[in-house]
Amino acid sequence: MAETEVSAETPDWSRERPRRFWDPSRRLLLSLRRYQACGDGLLGRLGRKRWALSHRFWSAVTSVELPLNTRIGGGLLLPHATGIVVHPATVLGPNCLLMQNVTLGNNYGRPGTPRLGGHVDVGPGAVILGPVEIGDHALIGANAVVLKDVPPRAVVAGAPARVIRFRDPEEDAPETAA
Repeated sequence: MAETEVSAETPDWSRERPRRFWDPSRRLLLSLRRYQACGDGLLGRLGRKRWALSHRFWSAVTSVELPLNTRIGGGLLLPHATGIVVHPATVLGPNCLLMQNVTLGNNYGRPGTPRLGGHVDVGPGAVILGPVEIGDHALIGANAVVLKDVPPRAVVAGAPARVIRFRDPEEDAPETAA
């Protein structure tokens, strides 16, 4: 049973905090956050160069393409950070989870990129393309191809993805992914 529901509005920053030195996905997010926090001026430019280099290193280690200026809500989890590709204009809400080989990008037939709400879990190999809105607490199944908007709490699967059911608030227990 769930103690509390994972928030779709308030970021849980502890999900991104590195647990040890060799924690590649969290180190990648740390470098992205520090890069975005650098101010203007000489120290800001030096800081951005330092964190961009760190980001490039952790991107190579993880094989994750997560541009430095992507708008990401806090609490992002990348438990198996391998092969993830995120378009720079994509917007990720707080407390999202992206599994391995996820692609979030544009669809050449329709301009625009995905916008994920809060606490959206995206399964391995899922592809979300075009100007689609993914509602809060949605669950995208493994290898799903999402080309249309997904309502809040929906569970979608298939290619093309379709709603197969809706999530219970009780199944939104806090993740304990390492």
